[in-house]
Amino acid sequence: MIPVYEPLLGEEELKNVVEAVKSGWISSLGKFVLEFEEGFASYCGVKHGIAVSNGTTALHLALSSIGVGPGDEVIVPTLTFVATANAVRYTGADVVFADSETSTWNVDPKSIEQKITSKTKAIIVVHLYGHPVDMDPVLELGRKHGVYVIEDAAEAHGAEYNGKRVGGIGDIGCFSFYGNKIITTGEGGMLVTNDDMIAKRARLLRDHGMSPVKRYWFPEVGFNYRITNLQAAVGVAQLRKIEEIIRIKREIAAEYNHLLGGIEGIRLPPEEGWSKNVYWMYSILVESPYKISRDELMKELAESGIDSRPFFYPIHTMPPYFKGETYPVAERLSACGINLPSSPKLSKDDIRKVVGVIKRYG
Repeated sequence: MIPVYEPLLGEEELKNVVEAVKSGWISSLGKFVLEFEEGFASYCGVKHGIAVSNGTTALHLALSSIGVGPGDEVIVPTLTFVATANAVRYTGADVVFADSETSTWNVDPKSIEQKITSKTKAIIVVHLYGHPVDMDPVLELGRKHGVYVIEDAAEAHGAEYNGKRVGGIGDIGCFSFYGNKIITTGEGGMLVTNDDMIAKRARLLRDHGMSPVKRYWFPEVGFNYRITNLQAAVGVAQLRKIEEIIRIKREIAAEYNHLLGGIEGIRLPPEEGWSKNVYWMYSILVESPYKISRDELMKELAESGIDSRPFFYPIHTMPPYFKGETYPVAERLSACGINLPSSPKLSKDDIRKVVGVIKRYG
């Protein structure tokens, strides 16, 4: 079966892991952790990188570092992976959902504005499937209302908004390095920021809240969110090839666009003029007058040996968050969206096979 995703790993990653093992530094201390943090922060154009155990802990740590807690509200797009909302719940704050834009599939700044109250402490935007959010209107809302803007860039390493890489645009950027992300450490994540105080607090909370000047003294409750030197060793090697991976993924997207263009009912992924989409997933919408439904197309792909994924379910429809609310754009996108094989290992023959199945009903 052609998988939805496979990481691009090679000899550099193996060499670094072997070096870490031979050094004896395999847990959260070791040279690769600092090298990965500094390298990734530089790549994002920010001063600070704080490596953590996964993308979810990066989000939770970001929220905790700015003091989000019970009584606060955090605005989150409903069309995203559930971790974005769960991280808010971990703090005791309330999740407030916003709807999506039809054009970019990302959170709609107008919907965000409608949800801001005196209790709003932060806005989390998600650069969905590799396309950046229209950040200027969101940043303006943050300044106007005195709330933090956090970028969930788990799916968008290297994506650009007006020439600036995501993660370094808001107050804090959060990344995931899960096995299917643009670069991976297996599990792992990163918080990036230009704010010295946020970075200082994030480092404190990441390591159980231990005092940096008095070892084994804990002035407050923190978390064990550290990354290992083994994971960071992989990350250092991955970071060296990130631009090559993005180049390959954009070439794959261009080939899909060329072959799928003009099929009635198949809507291709967006790339606004102010953006650079890194196409973490090559995502399409299956709409009328296409001859079969999204789910039927996924079944046809599977029967032809091709894996695929539906879009995320809107979080407001799930039992822990269901309040009877309606977000029509997100619901429609979720119902007709499909993620096609998007691995940097994908060949042109693979792409042609995928497209061949889609063209049967177009």
